[in-house]
Amino acid sequence: MAITNRYEFVYFFDVTNGNPNGDPDAGNMPRLDPDSSKGLVTDVCLKRKIRNFVELTEEGHPGFEIYVKEKGILNLQNKKAYEALSITPEPKKLPKDEAKAREVTAWMCANFFDVRTFGAVMTTEVNSGQVRGPVQLAFAKSIDPIIPLELSITRMAVTTEKEAEAQSGGNRTMGRKHIVPYGLYRVHGFVSAKLSEKTGFSDDDLAKLWQALTLMFEHDRSAARGEMAARKLVVFKHADALGSAPAHLLFDRVKVERVSGERDTPATTFSDYRIVLDTNGLDALGVTVEEKF
Repeated sequence: MAITNRYEFVYFFDVTNGNPNGDPDAGNMPRLDPDSSKGLVTDVCLKRKIRNFVELTEEGHPGFEIYVKEKGILNLQNKKAYEALSITPEPKKLPKDEAKAREVTAWMCANFFDVRTFGAVMTTEVNSGQVRGPVQLAFAKSIDPIIPLELSITRMAVTTEKEAEAQSGGNRTMGRKHIVPYGLYRVHGFVSAKLSEKTGFSDDDLAKLWQALTLMFEHDRSAARGEMAARKLVVFKHADALGSAPAHLLFDRVKVERVSGERDTPATTFSDYRIVLDTNGLDALGVTVEEKF
């Protein structure tokens, strides 16, 4: 059963000596807003981590397959719906029978967590339709400007015998590594109950989303990402599916204050900040709020 309440949420995470989201157009340097020098993390990056967490924790459980995954072949993913429903696919076309076309798309929503959560454009050679997902994320932006560092690294081993002979004098292959010494990032999220009606996004799916946001960095460790941690999740719940307050007014109630260090220099730890939530008057708006952690 689809959720019946609209939600918005504010999510904070930080990074220490790591690269939270490299930019392939800039040599994999941490993404930056050129106007403010604040760090950026794309919604695609965060959704990837959510997908990976769900795949890790729900592997083999019906309804929790992942549509967009590493080395996944989308045509084969789409074909699963046709095989399950005993329908022969036509190249690049949905079934002419509208009922069957809806059935194909509904099957994809029911079986793939990320399709019914984030939506998907499944109009490949094997066409399974398009889905607009109820859960959307904005770009994450750091609270303060960040100062990315580029570090040189070396390796002791070589790839070929020729390299070994060339490096007999002691030179080793050089590499570059980009890090953010510290950055606290904030991102806004939206959960539409009305769109959930179309995809079947349920309360169980919502609970899995909150769990993923809480724990996904714990299962995403790598040398490149340093130490990343989820710091706070503030969830606004409306009394009904349409909601009764604009999202931006709710987001404005969550403020970040600098409590230590110089305000014109980057913070060095999460304890340099304090997150303040204003709950005054929320009941009158028909909105409740919960701090997940």
